Amino acid sequence: MRSPEPLLIDRIATPIGEMILVADAAGRLRAIDWTDTEARFRRLLARHCGPDAMLTPARDPAGLGTALLRYFAGEVGVLDALAVQTEGTAFQRRVWLALRDIPAGTTISYGALARCIGHPAAVRAVGLANGQNPVGIVIPCHRVIGADGSLTGYGGGLDRKRWLMAHERAYGGRDPQDIKQ
Repeated sequence: MRSPEPLLIDRIATPIGEMILVADAAGRLRAIDWTDTEARFRRLLARHCGPDAMLTPARDPAGLGTALLRYFAGEVGVLDALAVQTEGTAFQRRVWLALRDIPAGTTISYGALARCIGHPAAVRAVGLANGQNPVGIVIPCHRVIGADGSLTGYGGGLDRKRWLMAHERAYGGRDPQDIKQ
């Protein structure tokens, strides 16, 4: 029997709550979520990393915490370069890959996202894949909205989704030093 993969876990303070992050030994981000949604986080972690995943506390594994803090400080483009490792169906991975193509500061509807991946009738399946995303923010599921422009579900809550969208619109992928406040 194969032993569970060792994973590194850290917690960071953000402007919208404490965040949990999990990385593998290769420095790839495996999961992030909010401490106040830790039960959801544990379910997704078990699904994506196995129920026996060994979590070892580590400070800023592979600089991932630092990168996330830079994002929250206004360097929203810093997340584009982060390596992630996700487990999921081929369809889920296709949705998650397409999510990473949505520019910071913009949004897309579930229907438009379904069309982007070549499955225009799979709107509900796209929504379900979005909800199973283990590395929200880096795979920016918060950039997906309802067809009528309304904010719809986000695992971290609609207040956080609203904050993330406003944050990204304010910085638009630009260096915060270049923006006159």
